[in-house]
Amino acid sequence: MNLVQSAAGSSTANLVRSAAESSATSLVQSVDWLAIAPPVVVAAVALAVLVADLFVPAARKPLLGYGAVGGLVAALALLIPLHDGDRSTFCVTTGTRACSYTADHFTLVIQALVLGGALLTALLSIGDTRKLPAGEFWFLLLSSAAGAALLPAARDLATLVVALEVASLPAFALVGIKRGDRRSSEAALKFFLSSVVATAVMLLGVSFVYAATGTLHLTEIAAQLDDVPGRLSTLARAGVALTLVGFAFKTAAAPFHFWVPDTYVGAPLPIAAYLSVVGKAVGFSGLILVTVVAFPSYADVWGPALAVLAALTMTVGNVAALRQSATRARSAVRLLAWSSVAQAGYLLVPIAAAAYAGDRQIGSTVAYALMYAVVNLGAFAVAALVARTHPGNRVADYRGLYATRPLAALAMGFFLLCLAGLPPGIIGLFAKVTVFSSAVDAGLGWLAVVMAVNVVIALYYYLQWTAALFRSPAEDGTEQQPAAGPRTPAPLTVAIVLTAVAGIALSGAPQTVLRFADVNLF
Repeated sequence: MNLVQSAAGSSTANLVRSAAESSATSLVQSVDWLAIAPPVVVAAVALAVLVADLFVPAARKPLLGYGAVGGLVAALALLIPLHDGDRSTFCVTTGTRACSYTADHFTLVIQALVLGGALLTALLSIGDTRKLPAGEFWFLLLSSAAGAALLPAARDLATLVVALEVASLPAFALVGIKRGDRRSSEAALKFFLSSVVATAVMLLGVSFVYAATGTLHLTEIAAQLDDVPGRLSTLARAGVALTLVGFAFKTAAAPFHFWVPDTYVGAPLPIAAYLSVVGKAVGFSGLILVTVVAFPSYADVWGPALAVLAALTMTVGNVAALRQSATRARSAVRLLAWSSVAQAGYLLVPIAAAAYAGDRQIGSTVAYALMYAVVNLGAFAVAALVARTHPGNRVADYRGLYATRPLAALAMGFFLLCLAGLPPGIIGLFAKVTVFSSAVDAGLGWLAVVMAVNVVIALYYYLQWTAALFRSPAEDGTEQQPAAGPRTPAPLTVAIVLTAVAGIALSGAPQTVLRFADVNLF
C-alpha cells in the first residue's frame, strides 16, 4: 500500500513538475535574430559611432561618416535573406499567435526605402558635417533610421508608438543641430511642438482603442473591433479618429502641415531631404498599419476622412508652391517643402481607396513612395550642390545651371519632370496613373478629378524651374554663376549619380516599381 501511495505521489509530482516546466517554456518567446537584424545593426552602429567619437581625432572625424554609410549598407544587405517575407518573432505563445514583429513583404519594401533614404542622406552629409558635431550627428541620424526601420515591422500599438518616437526624437535634434543658428533653432522648436502634440493625440487614441478592445496587437484589435459592445462603440470610434489625427501630423497632411516649410528651411539640407522621404515613409507606413491591419471594420470612419485629407493636402501644397517667389532666400528648399506636402496628398489617395476596394490598393501608395523617394532625394542632392556656390539657394540661382554644371542641370531637370509626371520621367507618369486608377477603382471619382486638377497646377512650377535650368542667366539680368565653384565632394557626386541612374532605370522599366500595385503586400 505504501509502495502504491509512494508511486502515485511520485507520478503526481512528476506530472506537476512537467506541467510547470511546460508552462515556463511556453512563456519564453523565441527571437528570430535574422528577422530583426536590419534595425538592430543600424542601432548597434549608432552606438559604435558615438563611442568612437570619443577617441577619433578631429582630423579623422570624416571616418565616422563612412562608418555610418557602411552600417547602412550592411543593414540593406541583410534584407536579401528575408526576401520570402514570411518571418515573425516576439509572438504570444499562449492562445492566439499574434506577433509584435513581422518581416512580411510590406515591411521589407518600406525598410529598403527608409534605409536607402538614410544611406543617401549620409552621402549628402559627409561633406557638410565639418561645422557640426560629427559624433552626435551620425549617432542621431542612425538612431532615427533604426526607429524608421523598426516601424513597418511593428504589429502591436506599443511597438508602433515606440518605433515612431525613436524615429522622431533624434530628428528634432538633427533639425536644430546647427548651433547658434536662430533659424535652425526655431525650426527645431516648431517641429518638436507639432510632433509632441501629434504624439499626445495619438496616445490618447491608442488608449481609447486599448480600453475598447483589451489588446494592443493589431490583428487582435481588428478582430475585437468587429464585436465591440454598444457601450464602448463611441469610445472605439473616438480612439480610431484620434489615432488618425496623430498620424495626419506625422504625414504632414493638411491642415496639420504648418511645420513643414520652416522646418525644411531651418534644417541642414541633408536633414530636410531625410525628413521629406524617410520621415514621410515612417508616417505613412504607420498610417497604413493602423488603418488596413487594425481598423478595417471602421473603414466607414477613416475612408472618407482620408479622402478629404488627400484632396485638401494636395491642393494646399500645390497652391502654396505656386506662390513661392524665385528671388526669395531659400525659395528652392521652400518650394520642395510645399511640393512634398502636395506629394503627401497623392500618397494618401490609395490608402483612402483601400477603405472601399480592399487593401490591395496599398500597393499603389508603396509604388508611388518608391518613385518619390528616388527623385526627391535626387532633387535635394542637386540643391546641396548648388548651395555650395549659392548659400541663399534661391530658385533664381538655378538659372543657367546647364552652362556651368550641365550634368547636374540635366539630373535636376529629370527629377523635376519625374515629380511632374512628364516624359522622360516615365516612372513619375506611371506612378501618378497608378494612384489615379486606385481612386477610380474605389469609386472615388471626385477625388480623381481633384488629383487631375492638382497635377495640372503642379506642372506650372515644375516646368518653370526646369526651364530656368537651361535659360541664359544674362536674359533676365540675374547674376552670372561662377565658372568653377568649390570642388564637389565625392559622396555628393555619388548621391546624385545613384538617384539619377535609379530614376532612369525605373523610367526604362517602370514595372519594377509598379508591380507593387498589383500584389497584396500583407
